[in-house]
Amino acid sequence: MAQFIQLGVNIDHVATLRQARGTRYPDPVEAARLAENAGADSITVHLREDRRHIQERDVRLLHSVLQTRMNLEMAASNEMLKFACELQPQDCCLVPEHRQELTTEGGLDVCVQHKSLASVCAQLMDAGVRVALFIDPDQEQIEAAASLRVSVVELHAGRYADATDSRVQAEELHRLREATQLALQRRLEVHAGHGLHYHNVIPVAAIPGVTELNIGHAIVSRALMVGLTTAVMEMKQLVRDARSL
Repeated sequence: MAQFIQLGVNIDHVATLRQARGTRYPDPVEAARLAENAGADSITVHLREDRRHIQERDVRLLHSVLQTRMNLEMAASNEMLKFACELQPQDCCLVPEHRQELTTEGGLDVCVQHKSLASVCAQLMDAGVRVALFIDPDQEQIEAAASLRVSVVELHAGRYADATDSRVQAEELHRLREATQLALQRRLEVHAGHGLHYHNVIPVAAIPGVTELNIGHAIVSRALMVGLTTAVMEMKQLVRDARSL
């Protein structure tokens, strides 16, 4: 029997469109409701330091109305730690964050930031939050993550997703497979995300041991053409089909 895999839908770019004009619409909370009804297993939001899309008000409203799980992506900063410990979402995924980046450019360097991350992870776990670390699919990063006793690693799939050469793409897919097996050996739950879309998601969704994919930009972009409900349902079907191939 194929292992069940969950789909987390990132709604950040619904808020990006709203913030572009400073209006009250489109509403990320309404988008989350539609995504849940279409089969999303969790809703991901990234409350960035520069507040370029999702705002604190959005996160608080979502926390009060979601029927599934909130996955709050956040930098390991004192401001965000205080906010998350107060809010107590089901999941927090710690990600690197730089003001000038268009989107997250790579995984956390857990080896270099081990001491500071240990304190942040411990405080989040003490608050009852399940902690994930967004990392590159590298052995050293997985070992460092395991030593922090977090529950989850989310593997950065960006190099696979962005590869234009089939050989490089195959190499990056192999890295994701190898990293998944190592993480499982270290008793870590494995998620994956970043850059995945309707034409490249199946090979990643098919990796044994990956239990959740977090996808946002592709789904919100597709929603402009077919509506959010259809966009989520189409991605959900692709993810399910990957496990039956």
